[in-house]
Amino acid sequence: MSISDSVPADTGNSSPSTDQPDAAGKFSINEDWLAVIVGLVLLALALTGVIPEGLVP
Repeated sequence: MSISDSVPADTGNSSPSTDQPDAAGKFSINEDWLAVIVGLVLLALALTGVIPEGLVP
């Protein structure tokens, strides 16, 4: 058996990549990036005064 005949080992990552479209044709977003976006939106709302000062610790 030569090196070219060997089959690469399965990495165990059977989930689809996040940069590939899902069944609906949209791109998936990681929950970490979603948390970053939500945090930035909340920060922007607090800095612009939309969220009252009493609610911001």
